[in-house]
Amino acid sequence: MASTIAARPRSRTGDKHRLRPGSTRRRQHAAAYLFVLPFFAVFVAMLIVPLFYSGYLSFFQTRLVGGVSFVGFANYLHAFTDTAFLGGVARMALFLVIQVPVMLALALFCALALDSGWVRGSKVLRLLMFIPYAVPGVVATLMWGYLYGNDFGPIAQTLRAIGLGAPDLLSPENVLGSLMNIVTWEFAGYNMIIMYSALRSIPGELYEAAEIDGASQWRIAWSIKIPAIRPAILLTIIFSVIGTFQLFNEPSLLHNLAPNAISNSFTPNFYAYNLAFVDQNVNYAAAVAFILGIVIMIVSYVVQLSTQKREKNA
Repeated sequence: MASTIAARPRSRTGDKHRLRPGSTRRRQHAAAYLFVLPFFAVFVAMLIVPLFYSGYLSFFQTRLVGGVSFVGFANYLHAFTDTAFLGGVARMALFLVIQVPVMLALALFCALALDSGWVRGSKVLRLLMFIPYAVPGVVATLMWGYLYGNDFGPIAQTLRAIGLGAPDLLSPENVLGSLMNIVTWEFAGYNMIIMYSALRSIPGELYEAAEIDGASQWRIAWSIKIPAIRPAILLTIIFSVIGTFQLFNEPSLLHNLAPNAISNSFTPNFYAYNLAFVDQNVNYAAAVAFILGIVIMIVSYVVQLSTQKREKNA
């Protein structure tokens, strides 16, 4: 009996030390910071530091006579009068207005069709539509460049075989449309998967109630499904805006196949690359890159703001 009574205080004291909430919480926080430390280290080293260094470079100019000199915002002011840069931005704005709505409309149609349950083999079709996104952009562009070839491409050869004139799909007049087709082929399936995943999260009771009221599949899609996945559609729009102004792989590879159709300033991102690594003008390239980032932020914000206003008005 005495040994039992004497053991109780030691047990309580041990429990008190083991269950102290402050020390336990501190150990949990320390473990959490330890796990995320590698990510933050890579994030700072590969993104934050290069970003600040590029901003630093954009305020200087390197001349053959005089060396490196501080010029302030001269590089930025020059970009707003640079016809090559402004032409690339205008070209991508046209690309955005035409290609993005077509691609997202196609992705939305396919997502709605697969979600309706009327399509057989939906799993296989989802995989087939997503495969182009899994193909590297370099491989996809080279493949489509071969298909577009005016002398050796199967499209031109087939049209000539049936007695029709073969258009030059890599000519200066047609290359932008050909580029739109490549990007649509690459990313339509990716956007479809995002929309389809959002559709699968809608409660089935909404569909059952609509069917009881006599609503057709088109009515259900227009009044229930599309409004319910507006956040997912907005996400795909913002991703598409960013991807449009950052277009690089496709024009850089097609430039080797059609140098007369795609110039060094065909897209702003391609122009910044050529400024830095071909013309060795890293200071002006850094300014162009920063302006391009600001343009992307403004366009994305305008898209998001207009979508929110429509939702409020609705």
